[in-house]
Amino acid sequence: MNVKTAGRTLDLFEAFAREGKPLSLSQLARAIGAPVSSCFGIVRTLEARGYLYEVKARGGFYPTKLLFEHARVIASHDPLAERFVPLLEKLRDQTGETVLVSKRLDRQAVYLEVLESPHSIRYSPKVGEFRPLHASASGKALLGSLAPSLRTELLAGMKLPRVTSRTITSRTALEADLEQGRARGWYVTRGETVADLMAVAVPVAVNGETYSVALAGPMNRMDGALKRQAKLLTELRATLERES
Repeated sequence: MNVKTAGRTLDLFEAFAREGKPLSLSQLARAIGAPVSSCFGIVRTLEARGYLYEVKARGGFYPTKLLFEHARVIASHDPLAERFVPLLEKLRDQTGETVLVSKRLDRQAVYLEVLESPHSIRYSPKVGEFRPLHASASGKALLGSLAPSLRTELLAGMKLPRVTSRTITSRTALEADLEQGRARGWYVTRGETVADLMAVAVPVAVNGETYSVALAGPMNRMDGALKRQAKLLTELRATLERES
């Protein structure tokens, strides 16, 4: 199975998640951007492995619970979750804001864990979503944790697109912002990726891997609590790094 086929297989499951109903072969082919013949091969392989079943009355296919069962077992042994989640839950309860764990993937930050705020108005991204390094608190924390030479090399090859009117698009300004974050031990964004969203983050080094842990929420709630939130994050970082 080549890389394109692997991508199309993931696209297929995402199509089922998006549509929430059985889909015909032609509908699946359109959803994954593949010829019907290629889609047919993927569908039949997944059906033979027990991941899809045919819903003849609806003229389509639908996933079985096998993928869910595998995912449940995998998630239950996630070393990141075992180490982070109890402390992240405590942080969310202390602050009332959404807690995010991210890792750098090339020039982006990807969310590995999301614990949503209990407030009705909150930041609600999904695990697996990407955010630009230059415009997110998580990304800034990951950039700021890099050795200066590596950070300079990475920034030299990065575009800094404007996401909102507050996004930092100057490399010089971004480097100054990162240095401020390094000096105080935490990084912040105010409406740089999402208007009216504020976030504060710290890098955390665990077993030779660098993550970022962030708090994010509406600016009108976050701004007045910034110092306390930054203190709680730096204390969390110290605990995680001490126990690693």
